Amino acid sequence: MADASEEPRLESEGGQETHYAPPSGPSQPEEPPPDEEDGGGEVKSFLEHLEDLRWVLIKSGAALTIAMVVCLLAGNYVVKVLTWPLERSGAGIKLLFLDPAGPFIASLHLALFGGMILGAPFILYYVIQFVMPALKIKEKKYFRLALVVGGGLFATGVSFCYFIIMPLALRAAVQYAHWLLGPEASAPANEWRAETYFSFVSKFLLGMGLGFEMPVVLLTLVKIGILDYRKLAGFRRYMIVVNLVLGALLTTPEVLTQVLMAIPLQGLYEISVWIAWYWERQERKRAEAEEKAARVARPGPENALYNP
Repeated sequence: MADASEEPRLESEGGQETHYAPPSGPSQPEEPPPDEEDGGGEVKSFLEHLEDLRWVLIKSGAALTIAMVVCLLAGNYVVKVLTWPLERSGAGIKLLFLDPAGPFIASLHLALFGGMILGAPFILYYVIQFVMPALKIKEKKYFRLALVVGGGLFATGVSFCYFIIMPLALRAAVQYAHWLLGPEASAPANEWRAETYFSFVSKFLLGMGLGFEMPVVLLTLVKIGILDYRKLAGFRRYMIVVNLVLGALLTTPEVLTQVLMAIPLQGLYEISVWIAWYWERQERKRAEAEEKAARVARPGPENALYNP
């Protein structure tokens, strides 16, 4: 009697034995590739999102407070950083506190703006932790790219203001004062209020850094469909006026510094316009390729196989 465990064998026409292969069961469907429209975070209730937001605000506030305390304790080093453009301008200006509250007001300005800059990476990290799980896979890719490019542009704007624009603006302010007050104001003992100077320089640097974020904002609006290349190109003449106004608001009200700030801002706008044009061109080529592939695959007289 044949062993039940022995595999049944069949003889082929040539006399060779072959093993019988039982028919396989239904094949398991392959897992579809991850959709770029899917998100990667777990589903949470509204109260859980509120709890996460509460912790983001608590951690961000703690990071800002610690950064402000550090800047307050290291106020003399912050002062050296902020007075470097004034020394480089060669204007011969002395910074003085003219009332008892002046040092405290200046310290608060230094702590606030210095703490915002020092604590910004930590606050941004907490915000990213809160936002990223809610984004789709494709949106996460653009979000990371926007963070990297935005951080680089902000640092570029601050550096451009600190090393180039700020000394020129301070020198222009002194020369304008000499023109208004006459020769008696040309003595080397010109005096400025220290708290006013620190507030002006901090806002100037922060405003210039934010102004350089223009491409990130514009291209984000292009990606979500609010703007496109034609609209950006049509706004070009208006952006020249807007950039000159921004130069007047963020710098001293003097023509040279306004123009020096408006030129890079307009250049960044032009770069944004051409990037939007390139994106639309790539999308148009991709759509044409997909349409051509669909037309080739569509059954029809021109695509039917010859069958005699």
